[in-house]
Amino acid sequence: MKVAIIGGTGFVGTYLIERLLQDGHLPRLLVRAGSESKVERPTECELVTGEVGDLAALHRCVEGADAVVYLIGILREFPSRGISFDALQHRGVVDTLSAARAQGVKRFLLMSANGIHADGTAYQRTKFQAEAAVKASGMDWTIFRPSVIFGDPRGRMEFCDQLKRDIIDSPIPAPLFYTGLLPFNAGQFQLAPVSVTDVAAAFVQALTDPRTHAQTYCLCGPDALSWKAILGTIAAAGGRSKWMLPAPVFGIKAAARLFDRFPWFPITRGQIEMLMEGNVCTQDDGFARLGVTPHPFNKDALAYLRN
Repeated sequence: MKVAIIGGTGFVGTYLIERLLQDGHLPRLLVRAGSESKVERPTECELVTGEVGDLAALHRCVEGADAVVYLIGILREFPSRGISFDALQHRGVVDTLSAARAQGVKRFLLMSANGIHADGTAYQRTKFQAEAAVKASGMDWTIFRPSVIFGDPRGRMEFCDQLKRDIIDSPIPAPLFYTGLLPFNAGQFQLAPVSVTDVAAAFVQALTDPRTHAQTYCLCGPDALSWKAILGTIAAAGGRSKWMLPAPVFGIKAAARLFDRFPWFPITRGQIEMLMEGNVCTQDDGFARLGVTPHPFNKDALAYLRN
């Protein structure tokens, strides 16, 4: 299959391209001018120069494709620089759907996120709106909702690498966030980290499996782990131990309210809110429905952090 990918130069995109090529498919990527060096195995892909806001480029990218995959997602927005959740996570999907329909493409796969809801953060709302647009498109769609994704970042932003850099390698104690006045259950909210290779495998399997049409799959790792356990695993993978202390979440929220508009501040109010909600698959195990056994989250799987 010829697969048009929007967001193919990002973290998940590099692994998706690798898996597509392994299974004999041809990736075609929309690539911003000057970002060609970010493409995985560029000589084996078709490249279309342009940005997601360029409608003509979107049409060129999806023309003649058998399927379209939309991967773009951002963790924070900078509207003054034209980087916003609405533009990249919602309107970009709507425009890509329009281009795909105009070019006669029938198949559309979207990477959403686990735990989103209509009245959540701006990140969650725009992901939710994108899902609604896909479901109303009339195309043969599949939506994937991964939890936090881990894997060798290959020079890109990744969950564990960022935590190691910002928290584990910092000289100050790691924060075990808690709500309320007393530190009961500090750091006990849970996440279910999922391997990027498993996410890529799910996308590629769905391409040729009609049973995945009009289906949404939540993708979580095999274990729901506390924030404290995750930090401990990341520290162990990097060959060190880490002192941890309870930290009231209202303090970091107050700091974020003042500083999260600046790129140097490590976390935003929205990220804090989503973190404290937890992120596990409580009602749907997408991997089980796909017949895939996901990789565990442990220090061996995080060996890339030793570098």
